[in-house]
Amino acid sequence: MAFKLHDQLQQDTILIADLAFSKLLIMNDSRYPWLILVPCVEDAVEWHNLSEQQQSELFTETMQVAKIISVLQNVEKINIGALGNVVSQLHVHIIGRNARDEAWPKPVWGIGAAVSYEAEAAANLIAKIKTALEFHL
Repeated sequence: MAFKLHDQLQQDTILIADLAFSKLLIMNDSRYPWLILVPCVEDAVEWHNLSEQQQSELFTETMQVAKIISVLQNVEKINIGALGNVVSQLHVHIIGRNARDEAWPKPVWGIGAAVSYEAEAAANLIAKIKTALEFHL
């Protein structure tokens, strides 16, 4: 059985890149620098469903993406979480936060309505992230 991205993630995100272990996505909500890593492991629901090697690979990619958000965006805090309450497929949220964002200091889920990226803004941010990936991965 081949890896398939969950339909909800497919609908809510834009693909940035296929990394060594995961798909890197950006949530289509311009209010936050909100990236998502989805390990390309069929039927993985929880981090502990991965082998130790896979866990290490996902952790490494998560830290690299967190560093990229810190460099590219004006953020005070990085929120990292693998909740999976709505989408059971294992995925890790890496969200840049600051005291000026709409949800601060609460979690971003359920606060206001998503504001989709304009095509040019999404393309510019994705290009910056891809450039940063070349230097960090």
